[in-house]
Amino acid sequence: MVRHYESLGLLPKVARTDSGYRLYSDADVHTLRFIKRGRELGFSMEEIGELVGLWQNRRRASASVRKIAQKHADDLGERIAQMQAMQRTLKHLIHCCAGDDRPDCPILDDLAAGSH
Repeated sequence: MVRHYESLGLLPKVARTDSGYRLYSDADVHTLRFIKRGRELGFSMEEIGELVGLWQNRRRASASVRKIAQKHADDLGERIAQMQAMQRTLKHLIHCCAGDDRPDCPILDDLAAGSH
């Protein structure tokens, strides 16, 4: 994963020992923790790249950071609403399905009918 972050430019190329092991500085480790936390919060790699750049720029405007975070929070809200709608539909279909030995099943009927 670390090599992937290097290839995306989130981490600088690091020095290597004579035997080829990477040598990470404390700053590199701190950046890795920053990236990990960003991933835990669901930010995309592109967003994390922007956030790392802003984090490393001491003259950044916090408005830029807030804008990225707000958009991500809005996107999460939209995804949550979509998932809740899916859950409601599934619960309804499960309720309508007898779940017995008969072959008829509203869940399969709904899937076969396509999106509504």
